[in-house]
Amino acid sequence: MENPQDIFSSNGGCLIDIVIEKYLVESKESVSHVQLACSMQDCAFPLDGTELCIWNTEDPSHQLLILRGHHQPITAMAFGNKVNPLLICSASLDYVIMWNLEECREKVLQGLVPRGTVMGSLLGKVLCLQLSPDDHVVAVCAGNKIFMLDIEVWDHCTGSLIYSSSVLSAYPLLSLFIDAESRQLVTGCADGQLWIFSLMDGHHYRRVARVDLRKKTETFSTRRVKSGLCSQPEESHLPSTSALGKGEQVEVTFPVLRLAPCDLSLIPNSACGCLSSENTQCVWIGSSVGLFVFNLANLEVEAALYYKDFQSLSILLAGSCALRNRTADRKALCLLASLFGGKIAVLEINPAALVRAQQCPSVGQSLSVPASFCVLPTSPLYLGIAKEKSTKAASQQRCAARNVMKDQRLVFHSKVRSSGYASAPHVTMFSPKTNIKSEGKGSSRRRSRCAWEAYPVECAVPTKPGPQVTAAPTCARVCCIQYSGDGQWLACGLANHLSLVFDASLTGTPAVFSGHDGAVNAVCWSQDRRWLLSAAQDGTLRVWSARGAELALLLGKDMFSKPIQSAQFYYIDAFILLSSGPEFQLLKYHIDTCKDEIKRYKQKSKSKLICRLSMTGAVDMTSLSAVNDFYSHIVLTAGRNRTVEVFDLNAGCSAAVIAEAHSRPVHQICQNKGSSFTTQQPQAYNLFLTTAIGDGMRLWDLRTLRCERHFEGHPTRGYPCGIAFSPCGRFAACGAEDRHAYVYEMGSSTYSHRLAGHTDTVTGVAFNPSAPQHGAHLHTTELYKGRREKCVLLPPASTGKHLEEKWDELCGAFRGRFKRRKPCLSYYGHSGTGERFPSQIY
Repeated sequence: MENPQDIFSSNGGCLIDIVIEKYLVESKESVSHVQLACSMQDCAFPLDGTELCIWNTEDPSHQLLILRGHHQPITAMAFGNKVNPLLICSASLDYVIMWNLEECREKVLQGLVPRGTVMGSLLGKVLCLQLSPDDHVVAVCAGNKIFMLDIEVWDHCTGSLIYSSSVLSAYPLLSLFIDAESRQLVTGCADGQLWIFSLMDGHHYRRVARVDLRKKTETFSTRRVKSGLCSQPEESHLPSTSALGKGEQVEVTFPVLRLAPCDLSLIPNSACGCLSSENTQCVWIGSSVGLFVFNLANLEVEAALYYKDFQSLSILLAGSCALRNRTADRKALCLLASLFGGKIAVLEINPAALVRAQQCPSVGQSLSVPASFCVLPTSPLYLGIAKEKSTKAASQQRCAARNVMKDQRLVFHSKVRSSGYASAPHVTMFSPKTNIKSEGKGSSRRRSRCAWEAYPVECAVPTKPGPQVTAAPTCARVCCIQYSGDGQWLACGLANHLSLVFDASLTGTPAVFSGHDGAVNAVCWSQDRRWLLSAAQDGTLRVWSARGAELALLLGKDMFSKPIQSAQFYYIDAFILLSSGPEFQLLKYHIDTCKDEIKRYKQKSKSKLICRLSMTGAVDMTSLSAVNDFYSHIVLTAGRNRTVEVFDLNAGCSAAVIAEAHSRPVHQICQNKGSSFTTQQPQAYNLFLTTAIGDGMRLWDLRTLRCERHFEGHPTRGYPCGIAFSPCGRFAACGAEDRHAYVYEMGSSTYSHRLAGHTDTVTGVAFNPSAPQHGAHLHTTELYKGRREKCVLLPPASTGKHLEEKWDELCGAFRGRFKRRKPCLSYYGHSGTGERFPSQIY
C-alpha cells in the first residue's frame, strides 16, 4: 500500500485541492470491466481474483477487511441501501453471496473467519448486481437472463415486465441510473452515448434525449478556451486517429462505465458560481479517461476531471469505476481500476472546487432585460428620449402661447348677432342620438372582453383544434406570423411576396399588403397596433398603416448591404431595429401620412440611422430579438459561428458572448416578453429561447448567461422550425418535421403535449397574448375545410376587374390541374361551453 498523494490544481494563483488519491493497491489479476462498489464510508473491490476487499475511509490504519468465500474470480459487487445493517453482495461464476459487514468485522476481531449467505449458485457470469431499496431483493444480470441491448423496467411487486425498448445501439449498455426527482432513466453505452427516458405517468417511457459524451466534452473545452480559462484547446483530452502515426495511445469513444447521482445543491452557492438552485441536479459519469459532472436539465457538461491532468495519479486509463457522494463533508469517493494491469485506487474528490475551477466567468455587471438604469447621454437611445422631450416642450410652449390673453377690441365683427333675449325659450335643450349603428357584429363584445379580462396564469395547454384557413392559393409557404398586442389580429408573411392580416377568429377576408419583390421573412406589429412592419428578401423594409393597408414608410435596397434577416419596432415604437449581414442597425423614424394631391408619389416619412453594431468576428447575423412592450436596453443576436451575443444599447457596445450556443447556427431567438393581459415576475423576463436545426431548443437565463434547460423531443433535422413563449411564461411551443407541434413546460425536458392535425412540416408557432390559445403555420399542407365544410380561398384586396379575372383563372387552374398541398393557418384552443372565443393561428 502506498501513502495518499495530494493532487492540486491552480485557479487564479490559488491552490485548490480537487482530488486526493487516498489509497492504492495492486492486485495479481486485472479487475477491469468488473462492477466495483462504493458506499458512504466503504469501498469494495476484488483482490487477487477471489478475495473481496473492503476498505473503510474513516479507518486511520488503512486496514483491509478481506472476505473469502468465492472459488472463481469475482465479477460484480454492490452495497445495500440501508446504513444499519450495511450489506454487500458479491457474485462470481460459482456463488452469489450476501455479507453483513458489521457481523464480519466482529468475527474478525474475535479471530473467526467471516461467512456470508449464499443467495444463488451457478448462475453464470454475473455482469451486474443491484439491491432493492429495502435490501430484500437482489437483481442479478447473468448470461442471457437480461438482454444487454434492451432497457427493461420491471414491476417487482407483480414480477411482470412493463416495458421493453427496441435495440438502442450496436454497443452494449454498461450502466443504468434512475433519477428519482426528475423521474428519468439514464443509460450509458460502450460507444459513449447516453440515452435518457422519461418515467413519468402518461409519457410511455419515451426518449427525452440522446447525448454524445465526446461531443459534449468538446463543446465544454471549446467554451473554456473562448472564455479565457484555457490558453489552448485541450487536444490531449480528445484523442483522434491522427495520433496513430506518432505511436500514441488512441481512444475514439468515451465508454460510460458508471453513472451516479451528483447533487450540487449540497455545495455552497459561492462554490457553484452561476449555477441556479433549479439546475443543480446532476449525475456523475465515470469514463475511461476521466470523470464528468453532467447536468440532466440542460444536457451539458458542468465540469470535467481528466486523469492526465493530475500527474500524481497512478491510474491514467480506467477500466472500471464506482462513485458515491458523501453528505457529511460534501465530497465524493471514486474507486478506479486500471484498464491494463491490476492497480486499484481510491480517490477523494471535492466537487465544489472542481466546478468552481472550471465554470466560465460571469459578466462584470449583471444584465437585465427590463431597464434598471436611466439612459446615458452617450447612449444611442438618448436621441429618441431627447427628441421626445423637446417635442413635448415645444408643444407646451405653443399651448401656453395660445392661452396668453392679448389686448383686443371688445367687438370683433362688424355685425353682432342678437343675444336671443327676444326669442322664445327652448323647451327641449337636447335630444339623444338613437340611430347610431354598430360597425361590426360581435366585435365590441370581444374587444371589451379582451381589454378587461386578464390572461389566466394557471391555464392548461390549449389542445382543441379550431378552424383552419388557407393562406395562399398557390404553394407559397408561410414564412412568419405574429399576433398584435391585443390579440385581435394576426399578421403573416408569405413566400409569394405578400403579407396578410387575419382576424383572430380566422373569419372574413384578410387584408393584403403587397409591394415586396421577395419572400417576406419578418413581420412585426407596433406597440400601439397602428403600424405593421414587413421585411423581405428583396432587401427592402416597409411600414404599413394597419387600418388602410397603405404604405407609410419605405426603406430601399440602397440602405442595406445584404437582405434583411430580422426587423422589428423597438423601445416602445421609438426605433426600428433590423439586422443585415454582420451588423444590426438602429433607425429613428418619423411617419407622416399626409400626402400632397399633386405629388402623391413623394414620401414624407423619414428615417435616420442612429448607430450600427457588428457581431464579434464580423459574422452574418441569423436572428435578432429585443423587447418593444417596455423599455429595455438589451438586444440579443445570433451569428453563423454558433454564438449568441448580447448588446447593451445603453452603453452602445457588446456586453457578453455565449460561445457554442448550439451545434449549428441559431435561426431564431425568442424572448419571454409576456403580454399586456398578464403579469410575471421581473426576473422571468430575463429568460429567452434559442433553436437550431438538429439541436432542439434551449432555455437561457440572461443573468447567468447559462443554458438552464434543453428541449429536444421534437424532430428538426433539416428545416428551421419556429418557437414561441406563452404569455404566462409557463410553456414553450415549437414546430416539427413530423407534422406535429410540441408544447413543453419550463420545468420538464420532455414535451407535455404533441398536437396533431397537420399534413406537413410545422414551420412556426405563435401564442395569442389575450387568450389561452396558440397557433402555428405550416410549410405546405393540403387545403383544409372550415367549420362549414367549405374550402376557403383568399381573394386579392384590389377590386380591379383585371385582377379579379386573373384570380378566378388562377383558382380554376388550381382546382382543376394542380393537386399540390397548400400553406395553411389553424389554431388550437380550449373546449368551452359553446361560447365563442378568439381564435389563434396554429
